[in-house]
Amino acid sequence: MRYLGLDLGTKTLGLSISDETGTIASSLKTIYFENEDYDSLLPILKQIIDEYQIKELVLGLPKNMNNTIGERAETTLAFQKKLESFLNMTVVMMDERLSTISATNYLLEANMSRKKRKQKVDKIAANIILQSYLDKRKGEN
Repeated sequence: MRYLGLDLGTKTLGLSISDETGTIASSLKTIYFENEDYDSLLPILKQIIDEYQIKELVLGLPKNMNNTIGERAETTLAFQKKLESFLNMTVVMMDERLSTISATNYLLEANMSRKKRKQKVDKIAANIILQSYLDKRKGEN
């Protein structure tokens, strides 16, 4: 069973995919779109889900540090509803606090240039979100 991790931004969507055993997450790609045009992502995601035979989506939920739901999280929850309706599948929400910071720090440690970091940070953040979810699932079994 393969999982697809999503890190939603205002202009980018980072994607990560699991191996077939649902154990290891790997960065897949970053999709660029017009500012907050989330509807444009739906057919692209459908194609990726069909291509990789994805059984479950994991969407990062950007809660505030005090565990409250802010504007970005509201937008993400609305996107979750659109995805579920369009794809007719459940979208699992995963707390993503600090995932982008962790991804940026990882890329900084790798001495990556600012330009390259900007290109990779979203899919690395999606990877952190998905791997966290996969690890949590394993702990529950």
